[in-house]
This record gives sequence, structure tokens and C-alpha cells, in this order.
Amino acid sequence: MIKVYLVDDTELIRTGCAMVINAQPDLTVVGQVGSGAEALRDLAETPVDVVLLDIRMPGLDGIEVIHRLVAAPGPTPKIIVLTTFDLDEYALAALTAGAAGFLLKDAPAADLLAAIRSVHEGSAVLAPPTARRLVALLADRVERSDPAAAADLTDREREVVTLVATGAGNAEIAGRLFVSTSTVKAHVASILRKLGLRDRIHIVIWAYEHRFVRPA
Repeated sequence: MIKVYLVDDTELIRTGCAMVINAQPDLTVVGQVGSGAEALRDLAETPVDVVLLDIRMPGLDGIEVIHRLVAAPGPTPKIIVLTTFDLDEYALAALTAGAAGFLLKDAPAADLLAAIRSVHEGSAVLAPPTARRLVALLADRVERSDPAAAADLTDREREVVTLVATGAGNAEIAGRLFVSTSTVKAHVASILRKLGLRDRIHIVIWAYEHRFVRPA
């Protein structure tokens, strides 16, 4: 059972999300609050797997909540930003801070449920329009490549970085490289360790910021 926690200052949004999530056999909402400060107090004592987090809230905004959750001792839950505002700066700030996903509140319920399951399994999730613009933004932010940045990576790890940056999941990467999914997971873990990154979404950001890959 995947334990989900809701943080949104609009009660109607929380209620609707809770109804959709609790109707699933493998998902359950274990708590919900309307502010970032309440969330931080509650999450310090409530073990959860995935947090659905709004960006604009009274007091602490969603970005600051992400920073504090990541910095807190103990395991950090996977965080999906769920917002009304499809703004590149919000998406980039949230992902850089440590979020594993960025979805709009008008996304279909099926997309929300799929996102929760995906980030729980270690994948990253972005609303498609946001993803396309974010890739272009990241590609334009760095004027030159940095060959030394990938010096410690093996040839196979470089292949995995490229595939992760295109949005491929572990099963797809395994199929394309003719290896097992456990081998792919081991490569991803090694890449994260060597580059000092937190998760797959940061591999994507790193790849584009260092011009390791370029948008088609």
C-alpha cells in the first residue's frame, strides 16, 4: 500500500484527490493539511511514501517545503508538485529542490494515479507541455559543454544517462541495452553516486545543463 499525503490550501482539491486516491486498492491517503507549516510538523512524525504538494500556499510555499523535507533527517518521501500554474520557473525550482514530479491540477485522474505509482517506483514525472519547455530552457542555460563532468562515467553509464534524459524507464532502458532491470538500477545508482545527484530527475537536469544531451 502506497501511503500518500496531501498538502493544498484548497479543501476542495484535497477532498477530490483523496476520493480518487482512496478508491484505488494499492493507494491510501494517510493525512492532509492546508499549509506548509502544518505539513512539516505532521510529516516529521508521519511516515509517508508520496507527498502531493501545492506551490502557492499561505506562509511557507511549496518550494520551501521541499527544501526543508529534503534537508530533514531520515528518508525523504517522493514529492509531486500539483499546481494550477504551468510556469517554467516553478517547475525548475521544484525539481531542482528535490521534487520527483510536476503536474497540473487539471490533469486527468488517471495521470495523477500513474504519477504517484511511477515516482514511488523511482521514476520522474512531468506534465508533457512543461517537460518540452523545460528541456528547451535547460538546453539554453549553458553556453558550452563540460566534458570533464562525465569523466568518471563508464561508456555504459553514459548510455544510461542519455536514455534517462529522454524519459525512458528502467524496463525500456533494459530492453534497449539488452540487460536486466536490476542491472539498469545498479547503473542508475552508480551514476547518482558519481555525479552527487539525488534522483533520476536530477540526472535529466544534469544532462541538459552540461549539454551532455541536446533536445531533438
